[in-house]
Amino acid sequence: MIGLVLAAGAGRRLRPHTDSLPKALVPVRSAGQAGIEEPVTVLDLTLGNFAEIGLTEAAIIVGYRKEAVYERKAALERTYGLRLTLIDNDKAEEWNNAYSLWCGRDALKDGVILANGDTVHPVSVERTLLAARGDGKKIILAVDTVKSLADEEMKVVVDPAKGVQRITKLMDPAEATGEYIGVTLIEGDAAPELADALRTVWETDPQQFYEHGYQELVNRGFRIDVAPIGDVQWVEIDNHDDLARGREIACQY
Repeated sequence: MIGLVLAAGAGRRLRPHTDSLPKALVPVRSAGQAGIEEPVTVLDLTLGNFAEIGLTEAAIIVGYRKEAVYERKAALERTYGLRLTLIDNDKAEEWNNAYSLWCGRDALKDGVILANGDTVHPVSVERTLLAARGDGKKIILAVDTVKSLADEEMKVVVDPAKGVQRITKLMDPAEATGEYIGVTLIEGDAAPELADALRTVWETDPQQFYEHGYQELVNRGFRIDVAPIGDVQWVEIDNHDDLARGREIACQY
């Protein structure tokens, strides 16, 4: 199993921070904190999580300002002891992330822990996913069942006997079991079916999220499971308020 990070997005709502950097490389912890010589980014935190659970390899899907990730590749490998492969998304500034994850379809064959490049979260999330493996589960979503939900969150409805039934932002929060936080364990034998679902989604509408690929799988009768992460501090960084919250949380790790 390897790590996989979606880091191709432009993060336009974080400008000017993202004028010259992809969102995954916006600093969330300053240099000098906890003995760190360089600013710590969401990508750093995620790769650190991967290393802490024993992964030795990760792939990063890059697109917008990808040269910044290429420039940091060797330093990231040294810091986290991971062998990194960068995967180019040629449509990163035009299309949404269903296509971006599809670009990483070959990496899925190894089995991955997938993390969005804008999700600040503790390593307990990855550990929860690993602990939930087995019993034939092929895809396991990390889900927050504690947080109060509103309109923007990626909400899920889960049937205890059948797994995920719906995953969408377009849902009454009162109907949801919880929020998908942007971290998934995907077993290698799920790769062909997920890749096919993602292709169906982006060919239908290139502006769709990869979570629509999960819904496409569910609609086809594929079971997707969830693992509740408990009461932990995390945030998806979409805007400046989220970034401030991410910096508060990152200082706790």
